[in-house]
Amino acid sequence: MLSDLDLVREFVSNSIQKKDILLANRSLTAQTVYKTNRLATKAEGVIATAQLNTTQTEFLILSNSSHWELLNQALPESNYLLKGNIDSSSFYHYQHCEIPKGYKLQCTKSVFLWRAWWKYRKNTLQLGIPLDILIQTRDSWYPITDLNISDGLLSVKTLANEREIYADDLVIWLSKISH
Repeated sequence: MLSDLDLVREFVSNSIQKKDILLANRSLTAQTVYKTNRLATKAEGVIATAQLNTTQTEFLILSNSSHWELLNQALPESNYLLKGNIDSSSFYHYQHCEIPKGYKLQCTKSVFLWRAWWKYRKNTLQLGIPLDILIQTRDSWYPITDLNISDGLLSVKTLANEREIYADDLVIWLSKISH
């Protein structure tokens, strides 16, 4: 029997390839209904959808689903990023994004970005701009030049701008793949 994560990955893969799907395990059901791949649970109903009759695949993910973290893990693995805010139906929109070669996409609570920054911080003491961690600003990827935390608020500086992010907010970033 497929694990929840494996079933979610199959849902994502089939949707990207514009293929119909019919899979289930104890907690999730993935099926195609009227040219839309849907992922559902018995308790929550539909928690994710992807239209098969569109040029660009876009995923809609229920923001308060108990399986949201699994979806948020599987979608970045296929280079799909959270775009914009929650819509009026409480769904997040995920769209495909080009990732620079040599980097891994991360979509985490900002606290994980802070942890990663401190791990790579030693590189900022060297000359030049550290390229271990990049963050998206204005649809481009920029290296973080400084990151501070105070009272649950992260202050992230890049070459493009400075922004503040709450510790529980989601942030999209790239980490350099180590060889």
